[in-house]
Amino acid sequence: MNTITYEEFEQVDLRSGTIVKVKQFLRAKKPAFKVWVDFGREIGILQTSAQVTIHYTPETLLGRQVVGCINLGEKNVAGFISQFLLVGFSDEKGGICLAAIDPKVTNGQKMH
Repeated sequence: MNTITYEEFEQVDLRSGTIVKVKQFLRAKKPAFKVWVDFGREIGILQTSAQVTIHYTPETLLGRQVVGCINLGEKNVAGFISQFLLVGFSDEKGGICLAAIDPKVTNGQKMH
């Protein structure tokens, strides 16, 4: 295990948000969705590409509250600009399981 300082961890900007739009991402090399998340008034809506097609459908993602890392910079994924990282964990077969917030909190809250 690699240890970091608390100050280094504070630089990782993990925020709460709600998925407001989901589309199939047909140009992606691996099955993926284009996902738009509302991170509240201060940050707004950001978009990302997410390989979460094993456990989720667009219908089950819409309205779900999620965790996003918003300060990694933008990444071009098959012509689509990914603005944040949707946070999740791999199951035993490699399918991504999204990190959950329970109960719900206000969009844009910073993880402590």
